Amino acid sequence: MPSALENIQPHSVWAHFATLCAIPRPSLHEAALREHLIAWAQARGLTAVVDDAGNLILKKPASPGCEAMPGVILQGHLDMVCQANAGTQHDFERDPINTTVRDGWVVAENTTLGADNGIGVALALAALEEPGLIHPPLEVLLTVNEESGMDGARGLTSGTLQGKTLINLDTEEWGHFYLGCAGGVDVEVRHDCEQEDLPPGYELMRLEVAGLRGGHSGIDIHLGRGNAIKLLAEALRELAERFDLRLIGMQGGTARNAIPREAVAVFALPAADAAQLEAWRQQKNAAWRKHFAEVDAKVSLSIKAIRGELVEPWTGVDVHPSTSSGRTEVFSAISCAERDRLLNFLNSATNGVARTSDEFPGVTDTSDNLGVVALEQGAFRATFKVRSLHDARADALADELVAHAASFGLRAWKDGAYPGWTPNPSSNLLALCQQVYTAQFGQSAGLQVIHAGLECGLLAASHPHLDMISFGPDIRGAHAPGESVEIESVARCWQLLKAVLQALAKSR
Repeated sequence: MPSALENIQPHSVWAHFATLCAIPRPSLHEAALREHLIAWAQARGLTAVVDDAGNLILKKPASPGCEAMPGVILQGHLDMVCQANAGTQHDFERDPINTTVRDGWVVAENTTLGADNGIGVALALAALEEPGLIHPPLEVLLTVNEESGMDGARGLTSGTLQGKTLINLDTEEWGHFYLGCAGGVDVEVRHDCEQEDLPPGYELMRLEVAGLRGGHSGIDIHLGRGNAIKLLAEALRELAERFDLRLIGMQGGTARNAIPREAVAVFALPAADAAQLEAWRQQKNAAWRKHFAEVDAKVSLSIKAIRGELVEPWTGVDVHPSTSSGRTEVFSAISCAERDRLLNFLNSATNGVARTSDEFPGVTDTSDNLGVVALEQGAFRATFKVRSLHDARADALADELVAHAASFGLRAWKDGAYPGWTPNPSSNLLALCQQVYTAQFGQSAGLQVIHAGLECGLLAASHPHLDMISFGPDIRGAHAPGESVEIESVARCWQLLKAVLQALAKSR
C-alpha cells in the first residue's frame, strides 16, 4: 500500500483502493484488474464469474441463519476516467495513480484519482471479507467500460443477478440517498474538409486555451465553468474576422463526459499580421479572466509562432527549416469556406444547461457537453454528451444537435443511448436505509436525483424487479486532475454499508 494510504481507516477499504490505484484501469482496459480480483476472490472461497460482457460478479453465501433472506447486490464499475494536466507525464495504461493526503482528503495532484468509482468498488470488496458481518446472500457486480459507453451494464443478460435489492456505490455526495439519475445519448459529428495549399509568406502559429478546471459533465455542468473547445472556437472566429487566418488543425477534450480543460489549434496567417496578435491576445485573455473570475480564474490564452520545430502529430505537418533563413515547406490548410463552416458550427452549437428540473429544485434536468473535437489532416470530428432526467428530452436535444450540424452540411448521428433511472419514493429499500441512517447518525439523509448517468437505469431494464438505491462519500473534481475524496466520509459510508447489510439480514 502507498505510504499515503497505509494509516487511514477503515484499513480494509483503503487497502482495496490502493490496489485499484496500483493496477491501471482505463475504460476498455480493465482485464488486469479483473484477473487480480478473480484470484483474490478464489483465495477466499468466493465464487467469481465473468459474464459475456466482461463484468465480474463475486458471490458470497449468507451468514448462518440468513440463508432465506432476499439477496443483496453491491454494484460499482471497474474503470476510471483518465485525465492529466498538461505537461504531466503519465501513461494510464501502465503507471499507477500517485496519491497524497491533504487536509483530510486523498488527492491525485496532477491526474484523476479514480475515486469515481474506485472507492465504491473498495467498499464492496471490503464487505465481502469483513469478519463478523451479518449479511444476506451477497453478489458484487463490478461492471466494465462504464465511463465511455456503459457497455458492461448494457450487456448484462436478464436473469444474471439473483438478488432482490441493489445498492449502487457510485454517487459522490455524502449525506444523501440517490433514487434517480439522468439518462443520456451521444451525438457524433463528422466532416471531410476541402484543403488547399497555403499561400507564400504565411507564418505558422499555435493557439492554446488552458488553465480551466473542467469537471464531470453531469455533476458540474451547472457551475458555468469554461469549455476549452468553445473558447478555442470563439478565439479562432475572432481572429478569422480580423486576418486571413488559414486553419490547419484543432484538438480539444479527451472524453465526452468531461468538461474540456484544454484545447489547441494550429493555423497560419500573413507574416505581417503576426505581430498584431499579442495585443489582441492580452485583451482576450483579460476579458475571459474577468468573465470566469468566480469559476475559472486561471483560464489562459497563449499564442506562439512555430519555427523550426515539430508541430503536434495530429496536424499531419512536420515543420523543419529548409534553409538557414528558417523558411518551411508548403503544406495544406482547410479552405476558408470550410474554416467558417466549422467555426460557426462550434460557436453556435448549444453547450451547458438547457433546462432545470421542475420536480427537483436546484437539479439540472437537461444539458449537453461539447466534450471532444479534432481537425486532423482535413478530417473533422466532434462529440457531444447529452443528458436528461427525462429520456424523451435527451432524445429531443440530441435531435436538435443533429439538425444543427446538418444545417452546416455536417454529418451527425445519435449513438450510445442509455435510459435514466426513474425515482421510486415509496421504495422499501429507501425506507429501511433512512431508518438505518437516522439510527447511525442522528439525522435523516437527504434525498436526491443526480444529473449524471448511473448504471441503475440499464440494470432496471434487464432486471426490473430490483429495488435500488445509491450512496457514496464526498468526491470533488471527478473526471478532472486533482480529483479528491474525503477520508471521513468514506469511513461513514463504510459504517452505513455494514449497518444496512445487517438490517437487511434481519428484515422481514
